[in-house]
Amino acid sequence: MAAAHNIVILTGAGISAESGLATFRGPDGLWEGHRVEDVCTPQALARDPVLVHRFYDERRAKLAEVAPNPAHAALARLDAAWPGELLIVTQNVDDLHERAGAKRMLHMHGALRSALCARCGARQPWDEAMPPAARCPACAAPALRPDIVFFGEIPYGMERIEAALGQADLFVSIGTSGAVYPAAGFVQTARYRGAATLEMNLEQSAGSGWFDESRLGPASLLVPAWVEALL
Repeated sequence: MAAAHNIVILTGAGISAESGLATFRGPDGLWEGHRVEDVCTPQALARDPVLVHRFYDERRAKLAEVAPNPAHAALARLDAAWPGELLIVTQNVDDLHERAGAKRMLHMHGALRSALCARCGARQPWDEAMPPAARCPACAAPALRPDIVFFGEIPYGMERIEAALGQADLFVSIGTSGAVYPAAGFVQTARYRGAATLEMNLEQSAGSGWFDESRLGPASLLVPAWVEALL
């Protein structure tokens, strides 16, 4: 693989699974016992706000029980040392990249430790439970919701991601299923624009055929080895 200068890295649930966080869809199609449609759509929030808020409260509380693993630490090391452009785009809503020390990153699907006001659009850090109709500190409306991009909503930072992909000469996907769009299409965009492409995953993803190289195994082993070789 040719030497890279500008790198875009996409991470998915597989990188956090080794820290003890459940992948988005388990083998049974459920996310920690719930159908995704019951906890991750605007319709679900409108239909049963108590269930949806409680679900994300439990996920937020779980963050206190887990820690970044060697894959997160390796990407933070790369972020600190890499002289070219670098953007870590994560589909994950946990904060393990930040806790490992990563700075050049973007949460395209939102973040558990953030609250969004459905009335005024303001966001603020949030670590506690968030009951339905919690009041927004910015506008006082009883309209706070988890700052999570639900199915049917537009992911955050798409313009920034597209710009980074356009400048990248290396695109790396780590721990993703390759089944959820628009992230699943990033490898195609990167390839069309001339970037080399690398996948690191426990098993081949739905988009493995688009990658120049696939390395299979645990992220906690593959990512540190890749970063060590790159630096």
